[in-house]
Amino acid sequence: MHSRRPFYIFVILLFVAGIGASIYRGMQHNVPFLPGEQVQSWAIDAKISFNGRNQPAEVQFSLPNDPAFDILVENTTSPGYGLTITDDSNRKAIWSIREASGPQSLFYRVTLVPTGKLALHAEQEPADTELYLWPATEKTAAEQIVEDVWSRSATNLSFAKQLMTLINDDNQSQNMSLLLSTNTSTKLFLQMLHTKGVPARYVSGLLLEDQRRRQQLTTYVQVYQDGEWHLFDVQNNKQGRDNNLVLWEYAGGSVLEVMGGSNSLVNFSMLQDTRSALATSIDMMMTDDALDFSLYQLPLEEQSLFKGILLIPIGVLVVVFLRVIVGIKTSGTFMPVLIAMAFIQTTLLIGLIGFLLIVSFGLMIRSYLSTLNLLLISRISAVIIVVIFIIGLFTLISFKLGLSEGLTVTFFPMIILAWTIERMSILWEEEGPKKVFVSGGGSLFVATIAYLAMSNELVQHWVFNFLGIHLVILALVLVMGQYTGYRLTELKRFKPLVGEK
Repeated sequence: MHSRRPFYIFVILLFVAGIGASIYRGMQHNVPFLPGEQVQSWAIDAKISFNGRNQPAEVQFSLPNDPAFDILVENTTSPGYGLTITDDSNRKAIWSIREASGPQSLFYRVTLVPTGKLALHAEQEPADTELYLWPATEKTAAEQIVEDVWSRSATNLSFAKQLMTLINDDNQSQNMSLLLSTNTSTKLFLQMLHTKGVPARYVSGLLLEDQRRRQQLTTYVQVYQDGEWHLFDVQNNKQGRDNNLVLWEYAGGSVLEVMGGSNSLVNFSMLQDTRSALATSIDMMMTDDALDFSLYQLPLEEQSLFKGILLIPIGVLVVVFLRVIVGIKTSGTFMPVLIAMAFIQTTLLIGLIGFLLIVSFGLMIRSYLSTLNLLLISRISAVIIVVIFIIGLFTLISFKLGLSEGLTVTFFPMIILAWTIERMSILWEEEGPKKVFVSGGGSLFVATIAYLAMSNELVQHWVFNFLGIHLVILALVLVMGQYTGYRLTELKRFKPLVGEK
């Protein structure tokens, strides 16, 4: 007996590959698994201003490269300036001009989308920290505080937490008060960390608040511990990071450098917006050139065509289940799928009415043609012409009566309708009207179920955006193709046996 093990292994591989490809697409490209999802985005404007000195000027401005935010789009406005944007980890915009005189303004705009990746992992171990040397007037006080806190800590992180708490303590010691009189709390915090060689650095962050203008960057401190940089807001005595904080510069450099100018300043304005998660994902893939194997790279006309074509496997799955497992009889194998496709264009009620009217009139015409003893090909050709005439007639009548819904009957597949009428007519002649109503009713029932599945918004979203789903559908069809048991509709034949005991 032939082993079915290779078949089941193949089916399992199809299923796993389909699910895996879909999950990968959702996780890697942030394609939403549910339709209609919304995401928050932030539009940020940075205005750089300085006074030119009637000489060549060069402006270097750090650009955001924070893993907690994806850059959706960015652009600059700088008339008369040359612009270069570096692509390394420490991204910078560099403007240059031969002569800058008087007040100068440069603009940078970026739209950021939160990713939720608030942790900042270090790509490599930080270099050894240079020990900080205190001035003579502060050395004794600083060393006493640092040594006391160091002895009560176990790791760099616990050392930093205790230092920050001590700096913000309302009941400060004389030593701490002395140090804070000549240093800011953030600067003092970093100096104390460097006293013990703890890897730490300044970072510049922008706190995002809707409809805020003329905002400045805030200085924070990051402390390294076990492969990750931890953020400390010393001024507010807070450890950790809010999801509305974008790290604008965290490489230890300056945010803005102006050569050939004076009185440089950068101000930020921001605005929060809500946009479609799917549209955002598509825009991000276009920005990253990740649309190579996506249907979104096709022209809109072809996209619209594929949105319809990719629904056919759903209808096929419904037909296979209802015919193989349930046992419903239909007129034609996959005719219900094509009828369901027409229902999507016409809506269900109009489609059902149109289908019944066309088939009814077609059967009457076909009954007359059977008396003429025509050849099969001539008879089918005549039925096709009659179907076209009937559809045209119904469309014209609907237009005259002002029933715009009736105009959609033109979406019915005419060839399929002609063959359906031919099959039903032959079935009527050979087995009577009961069989016609059974097969016709079964076809409409299956077409209705297929329509409900194919018109579902969630299904339409999945089959177009997660092409791996079609591998799952193929696996299910293959599995059902191996079923040789009783259909559900056949179980009624054994009902009398249930009561015999």
